[in-house]
Amino acid sequence: MTAWDTLLWLYLIDATLLITHEIDSAYWKEWELFRLPGGIAFFLILHLPIVFLGLYGAVLVAQHSHAGVIFALVLSAAGVAAFVIHSVFILLGRPQFRTLISLAILASTLGVSTALGVAAVKVLAS
Repeated sequence: MTAWDTLLWLYLIDATLLITHEIDSAYWKEWELFRLPGGIAFFLILHLPIVFLGLYGAVLVAQHSHAGVIFALVLSAAGVAAFVIHSVFILLGRPQFRTLISLAILASTLGVSTALGVAAVKVLAS
């Protein structure tokens, strides 16, 4: 397996975990947690370009594009940020994201996002 193959598979796994986390976020009404206006309607509209860009990044990685590596780094950072932000909310006593599956998705996202970042740096260095 080439470095690009590894990058693509990690990208796809990370994107899948983050999209699943966002589904979980809708269940937990994340817009209330972050005090976003517009309720579920705004939350869903906000995710249209986010999901599109995440999928577009996979296409760029599959094409071995330099821009795809940048997308991978951004996705990696987003996954680490999701873990950190939600961990802070949990430590502050917020009740959201405390189910076993929510925690497993967040922990898996941290691991895969970290691996994706490392893989992206290796592709950049090669």
